[in-house]
Amino acid sequence: MKLTYDPRRNIGYLRFHEKTAEVETIRVSDSLNVDIAPDGTIYGIELLNANQQLRGDNGGHFVIVNEAAGKTEDIALEL
Repeated sequence: MKLTYDPRRNIGYLRFHEKTAEVETIRVSDSLNVDIAPDGTIYGIELLNANQQLRGDNGGHFVIVNEAAGKTEDIALEL
């Protein structure tokens, strides 16, 4: 999984898989698109107006939780 951010366009992309097939982009809202393959595999989520969405209520921190290992990592995003 990879999170990228393009500050020139203010677009974030959370990639789950490399695109190995043709995908359909589904517009969920004015600020959210989902790339999905014909078999239902989600390749990625595109965040438009990303800096506002990624800052959220916690000021721009990305929290990764590994519930199986009982570990949490907090990463400050530079937006």
